[in-house]
Amino acid sequence: MNNVSQWTDGDLILVCHLQPKASKSEFAGLHGDAIKVRIQAPPVDGKANAELIKFLSRQFGVSKRDVEIISGELNRHKRVKITRPEKIPDAVAEFC
Repeated sequence: MNNVSQWTDGDLILVCHLQPKASKSEFAGLHGDAIKVRIQAPPVDGKANAELIKFLSRQFGVSKRDVEIISGELNRHKRVKITRPEKIPDAVAEFC
């Protein structure tokens, strides 16, 4: 068991640390007890959160409605629920 991810009834809860305004959206290893996610969008008007949801839905093979920010909406440190992921990206597989 680790602090970065948790499985609950087939759903994955990920702890993410966001770095907005990055050159491209990507996973960037660990940041403390969270997976660091670089996001292209700036942290204004919910753009970074929307880009995070879009990025994670593509990476885990689910639709955007299956990715939900459950805490940290206005914070860099977030808990995200991914409903029944179809695949696990290589960059995070070791933490899941």
